[in-house]
Amino acid sequence: MSVIEENKKRCLEMVAAWNRWELNGIIKYWAPDVVHYSENQVVDTPEMIRRMEGGLQAFPDLHLDVKSILAEEDRVALRITITATHKGDFMGLAPTNRKVTWHIVEELRFVDGQVVEHWDVMNYLPMLKELGKVPADV
Repeated sequence: MSVIEENKKRCLEMVAAWNRWELNGIIKYWAPDVVHYSENQVVDTPEMIRRMEGGLQAFPDLHLDVKSILAEEDRVALRITITATHKGDFMGLAPTNRKVTWHIVEELRFVDGQVVEHWDVMNYLPMLKELGKVPADV
């Protein structure tokens, strides 16, 4: 198996760990000095873990569905749709028990099988519509 295919496999294993709500199954692929860019802002690893834990508390049935995965050289990009039930506080929003959906694009750069850089861009608009926080026609 090529390095590119191995990196894609690692990404899909991280998604599977998310779907089992096992954060350690994700973190084990991170280099000790991994740099996270969320919406182009640098987020340190403890903060990234806190965000992940908060997401699982707010959406305990969170499920990631990979819509596409592309890889080239040392990078893998994923387009993911997330579905969940809003069961806990999220960004100041009290639980609604509503089913919600949002989208994410992830890009990961690997060195020697470990993620050394991670970018994500979230599209919360579908969720905010479902929660009634923005008009449905936006």
